[in-house]
Amino acid sequence: MDNNQNLDLTEQLNLALRALPEELQHLSVLRLLELSLAEDLFPPGLEGIQAPLASYDLTSSATIPKGCRLWGKIFTKKQGTIAGLPLAQAVFTSLDPRVDFELLRMDGEQAEAGDILARVSGDGTALLAAERTALNFLGRLAGIATLTSRYVEAVAHTNAKILDTRKTAPGYRLLEKYAVRMGGGHNHRMGLYDMVLVKNNHIDAAGGLENAVIKVRDAYGSAYQIEVEVRNLDELETALALEPSRILLDNMDTAMMRKAVKNAAGRVPLEASGNVNLNTVREIAETGVDYISSGSLTHSAPVLDVSMHLEQGK
Repeated sequence: MDNNQNLDLTEQLNLALRALPEELQHLSVLRLLELSLAEDLFPPGLEGIQAPLASYDLTSSATIPKGCRLWGKIFTKKQGTIAGLPLAQAVFTSLDPRVDFELLRMDGEQAEAGDILARVSGDGTALLAAERTALNFLGRLAGIATLTSRYVEAVAHTNAKILDTRKTAPGYRLLEKYAVRMGGGHNHRMGLYDMVLVKNNHIDAAGGLENAVIKVRDAYGSAYQIEVEVRNLDELETALALEPSRILLDNMDTAMMRKAVKNAAGRVPLEASGNVNLNTVREIAETGVDYISSGSLTHSAPVLDVSMHLEQGK
């Protein structure tokens, strides 16, 4: 048996992780890959791996001859923006480092229905054991990239930038925000640690917007960007006087947004949030706001339909 097949899942994933883009080489991605494979290949109560990981695929182990090499293609059944191919490759190579994964398209590219995204070859049992997990990552991330690209296209005639939010599936934050970038969007804060966003609950707890911003600046100085949320034009005037990094216009209608843009007069960048979807984003962008954030990019994106077909011989 090849020594690589004696490695446990975490060790093999660590090797596969090094081949990912640097921005995805993160503990959260490693753990997500590990958990995603474990739910397919680890029976309850299993302690340690005593055989090649792919051998826990009962169907493939029984039907595919030992050492059988298969060749195949990964393709999309619908038009979309590609994201997640490096993750798919990591899944395959984590089960068998000898798998050959040839990229034919790159993340961020557009693909038409029927386009082949990658070719894969290797031990048949390993390929089939990895198939569903790999396609789940690819379909989910490509779906987010595809939806994001439609938002970006809808506002392309304006200067507005499309932002994501923290409304991501637990554990998927880094990957889903990566997919947004592949679709041409931009990332809002990655978590609670890299930017200050003073929202209504913070304002109420601090005794007002001005007090909240003063407390933030006392705590952190200028170390972090500060964004504040406002719900009406009076709150906007208070926020403008505080000179934050950005002001979030929360659930304003487009008429009020236009007034907000006029009143701000470019002094502080404005972000629109609330009731943002493909039917409304164009009108919102035309108010002149600088940013538009939408949770739907990640929490409501349909999965892009991708598939893999394997065969013996080339």
